[in-house]
Amino acid sequence: MSRQDYMNAAVQEPPLDYSFRNIQVIQDLMSEEPRRGLRPLRRSKSGKLLTQSLWLNNNVLNELRDFPQVISQKLQHPENLAWIDLSFNDLTSIDPVLTTFFNLSVLYLHGNSIQRLGEVNKLAILPRLRSLTLHGNPMEEEKGYRGVTKADRTSAEVWKRMNIRPKKIRIKQEAL
Repeated sequence: MSRQDYMNAAVQEPPLDYSFRNIQVIQDLMSEEPRRGLRPLRRSKSGKLLTQSLWLNNNVLNELRDFPQVISQKLQHPENLAWIDLSFNDLTSIDPVLTTFFNLSVLYLHGNSIQRLGEVNKLAILPRLRSLTLHGNPMEEEKGYRGVTKADRTSAEVWKRMNIRPKKIRIKQEAL
C-alpha cells in the first residue's frame, strides 16, 4: 500500500479507542484492549493498526511519558495521527511530545487540569491544527482566556469576504 493510499484509507478508519479504560500511564496501552467500535480496526501486514485517530479520553492520565514509543508499537504510521482526544484526564500541562505530530488537526484537551494559558503556545508549531478544545481547565480563570464565539466566527467570515479576493478562474478558449 502506497503512503497516499494509506492516507486516503486511514481517514476512513475508525479510531483506536481507549476511552473509559481507567488508563493511568501510557504504557497501560500495551496491555489494555481498546474499545470495539461498529467497524473493526484494520491491520497492516506487520500487525500494526491502520488509523489516524487515537482516543484516550475519560481516563486518569497525568503525563504522556513514552507516548511516541508506545504509539509506534501500536500504529503503522504514528506520524500520520490527525486526531488525538485526551479530554477528561488529569494532565497539568501540554506535553511537547504532542508537537511532534505534524499532521495533527484535532486535539481535545478539555476537562483536564492545565493551569497556564501559556501552555497553548507550544501548539503554534502544528501547521494543520484546526480544532483545539481547552474548556474545563483551570486556565479558563486566567486573564486573556476566552473561547471563539458565534459572533467571532461571523465577523471573521465577513472580514474574509471583504479582504480576500477569490482566485480568478481562467477559461481556455478553444480555437474556432
